[in-house]
Amino acid sequence: MGQDTTLAPTKIRKTITSEKVDLMKRPRLAVLGAGSRGNAYGDYLLRYPFEGKVVAVAEPIETRRDLFAAKHGIEAALQFTSWDLLLDQRPDVDAVVISMQDRMHTEPTLRALSLGYNVLLEKPISPSPAECLAVAEAAERSGKLLAVCHVLRYTAYLQALKQILDSGRIGRLVSVQWTENVGWWHMAHSFVRGNWRSTTESSPMILAKSCHDLDAIAWLVGQPCQRISSFGSLVHFRPENAPEGAPARCTDGCPAAATCPYNALDLYFAPTNSWPVNVITTDFSQEGRWKALTEGPYGRCVYHCDNDVVDHQVVNLEFAGGITVAFTMVGFTSEIARTMKFCGTHGEIRCHLDRNEIEINDFRRRQEVIKPEQVSGGHGGGDEGLMRSFLAQLRTGDFRTNLSPARLSAETHLMVFAAEESRVTGQTIDFPAFVRRIEQA
Repeated sequence: MGQDTTLAPTKIRKTITSEKVDLMKRPRLAVLGAGSRGNAYGDYLLRYPFEGKVVAVAEPIETRRDLFAAKHGIEAALQFTSWDLLLDQRPDVDAVVISMQDRMHTEPTLRALSLGYNVLLEKPISPSPAECLAVAEAAERSGKLLAVCHVLRYTAYLQALKQILDSGRIGRLVSVQWTENVGWWHMAHSFVRGNWRSTTESSPMILAKSCHDLDAIAWLVGQPCQRISSFGSLVHFRPENAPEGAPARCTDGCPAAATCPYNALDLYFAPTNSWPVNVITTDFSQEGRWKALTEGPYGRCVYHCDNDVVDHQVVNLEFAGGITVAFTMVGFTSEIARTMKFCGTHGEIRCHLDRNEIEINDFRRRQEVIKPEQVSGGHGGGDEGLMRSFLAQLRTGDFRTNLSPARLSAETHLMVFAAEESRVTGQTIDFPAFVRRIEQA
């Protein structure tokens, strides 16, 4: 039977509860976009108010803006209907949190940097490779802190895994198998009915959902990527797969309501006011939910939406040193989880992030199960780790502990773009040549 141990978190994850914080010098933040992610980052400061304060918000949806402002006690003069109106006022803040939709990231980021603000930027940087590089260059020129929200890098789990891999515990890394289990209802909510359903309105699935994963893979492997190939398609959420007689909306009396797992009435009338119900409405009454489903996008039949992103995709990557990675994203899973296996010359590591276990098996028949420190919050504690790190850097002015700077993030974004080009063209992509092509363009 293997040993069960707990691995201490790295320095970046240490709390600052014992740190003497001058409340007059707490970082002041403006949040652009008070949706799900804006609230995820903003709520951190409600739990740890000694670390910083949200003092301004820009959000076009009035109910969201009002709720967010009320939570944080934001004065009326610092509540705005759009990001440009907020930046036009040049509020007295130390940093801007940009948590709007994918195609609304680049312009406010460049403007905020030009005004001398530090930036916390929700991923992806942009659906455009050229814009990703432009943001990286602007951040470097400005000398300001820009952290991209690759929250997996900030989890105690992946930091523990990184330590093990770098220690040589399983010898030389040879092969990685990594699966992102999206979850059947999450697929329907976010990528069929929701904001990330359309490549043209948002971004390809591999960027919207899995740039987290390819970024984490590149970080853990620690070698430059050489070649990429990818395959995937939209096979299920299409009109020809709709049950006979299925109407445009689940609220219109679908004959398959009792048997369809994607029935919106079952999903959104569940006894919860949290995600994903809080995405469709701010009125959680039965009447409020019904109104949202009859009028908004989340009541639509999943077979009659305007979605075009893939519902499954595989990406094969070859890194320097002959390391190969097989990444799978699939929407048809019972759980929302990431499972991984790392194979080395002297052993293997099996990982199930959501169970918080790292199982190490070496070839001398020794086994150890490590349980990293568990941290509350979304993405396995990554949301909290990111905010803690970002705010600490703002207070100290020392940006060297930034795990996700714009340049590093832009490089892993380009891996995602290369994977999508391979999927569309059917060609294996020479990654260094791909990067040179984007840079020259």
